Amino acid sequence: MKRRDFFKKSAVAGVATGAAISAIDANKLFAATDNLLDVPYDLVSVKGGEPWAMFDKAIASMGGMQKFVSKGDVVLVKPNVGWNVRPELAANTNPYLVKQIVQHCFNVGAARVVVFDHTCDDWRACYENSEIKKFAAEAGADVVPGNDEDDYHEVSIPGAKSLKSAAVHKWYRDADKIINVPVLKSHGSARLTIAMKNLMGVVWDRGYWHRNDLQQCIADFPLYRKPDLNVVDAYRAMMKNGPRGKGESDVVTMKYQVVAPDIVAADAAATKIFGLEIDDVPHIRKGAELGYGTDDLTKLSINRIEM
Repeated sequence: MKRRDFFKKSAVAGVATGAAISAIDANKLFAATDNLLDVPYDLVSVKGGEPWAMFDKAIASMGGMQKFVSKGDVVLVKPNVGWNVRPELAANTNPYLVKQIVQHCFNVGAARVVVFDHTCDDWRACYENSEIKKFAAEAGADVVPGNDEDDYHEVSIPGAKSLKSAAVHKWYRDADKIINVPVLKSHGSARLTIAMKNLMGVVWDRGYWHRNDLQQCIADFPLYRKPDLNVVDAYRAMMKNGPRGKGESDVVTMKYQVVAPDIVAADAAATKIFGLEIDDVPHIRKGAELGYGTDDLTKLSINRIEM
């Protein structure tokens, strides 16, 4: 039986608890309401559309981009652009989604939108072959490199357990608003890379994180500054061999998207879509314990949209 055959409609906010939730059960968790009523949603999940169309639905459901970006703001849009691979391999954020987010920012009066990532492969090749440079620039964004150490400056992280300080890129420090746009995929060290893990792309020394309790460092960093909005791209998900992947056999087309201002909640929801439990990805629970987000989806008002 195909995955879509298990998809059932539900208009109830919150999620099921109790038994472990499989990848198939994730369809039930994120069943459709397509409800655009004036409800203060904490999180919106969308399934079944193209990346740009799902974002249009999600942001409208949350009250529009004007809830997160104000006229005159300088906005950082932070996708995953870490790898020199084409979009179909799902190592990087979908370029169509990045373009749509940039356009929404300008539509509500943003003065400037900047896109960058501290890439793992050569930044020029990553920006080109991911197609993010092309699509973000078409929407009017300034696509800037993240490979210059002079752009990173040390900041303290009060309340952190392992990551007491980090050299952070100037745009993450100085932008008025931050929109975090990770791709959902497997990761050999962190188990999954989603919204919290995506912020490793705004620091200079990622190696320190790997040497000093990676899971705790991922959880610690948002204590410095949390994104204003998180948009999880699960249109295609790399189910194994992440973060770079080995080919098309690693990738499943899911056509999901999760949007939430709470970075912990966004990761918790995306983890269930992937087919794992929250405790399978320790930095999510650690982030909740630090108090800047919740991993208990039953406490949230969730709008589930099927297109």
